[in-house]
Amino acid sequence: MKALILAAGKGTRLAPFTDHHPKALAKVNGIPLLERNIRYLQHYGINDFVINIHHFGQQIVDFLRKHDDFGARIEISDEKDELLETGGGLIFARKFLDHGEDFLMMNADILTDLNISDFIAAHQEKKDFITLAVSDRKSSRKLLFNESMMLRGWLNSTTGEERLTEAKDKLIPLSFSGIHCVNPGIFHQIKRIGKFSIMDEYLDMMQTNLIRGYEHQALLIDVGRPESVLQAEQYFK
Repeated sequence: MKALILAAGKGTRLAPFTDHHPKALAKVNGIPLLERNIRYLQHYGINDFVINIHHFGQQIVDFLRKHDDFGARIEISDEKDELLETGGGLIFARKFLDHGEDFLMMNADILTDLNISDFIAAHQEKKDFITLAVSDRKSSRKLLFNESMMLRGWLNSTTGEERLTEAKDKLIPLSFSGIHCVNPGIFHQIKRIGKFSIMDEYLDMMQTNLIRGYEHQALLIDVGRPESVLQAEQYFK
């Protein structure tokens, strides 16, 4: 299975480091996030990667070259002209991913000990269109699932925005973990173009496709702020 690692973002919350570097090269105990996630996925037998880049993208290319791509097969999806967000970035990388097989997507700034093999197996066993890793943790934005863990909505508790297919009092709110398992048929269903969030497409597709949450209790840290780097260093040596 191929994995798309999303490493294009500007990472403004990690300033001042990201004033001069891509967030994917921020270090936790001396090891860059990108290296950690490549090695993490390799541990589960994934060795084919697509990495999208934009912000100081050449630094990522140079880093990978310096380390011989960590023995992996790596293709670069270079969004040098425009940062396209998760949805636009996925469409831009289509030529690397649309080959009839499910693929993994993962944010470069996520560190976790989630068993990826179990996650992929659950996706393939249920033959879902999309599977989203989710957990019960603090977040202002929640995905909403029914008792069968099918996606049925989204809400932002800070702004009051919401997207629902049924009454939210019957739904289970969980936080997205930044890891997706995706059927390549998605490329034939995405309607947006340019710069957009893939979550907006998922919320459109949830009416007609099997988009399921995979609830886990694994350790997961979004290394998006300097203080979260310190938190991550307590767990990821």
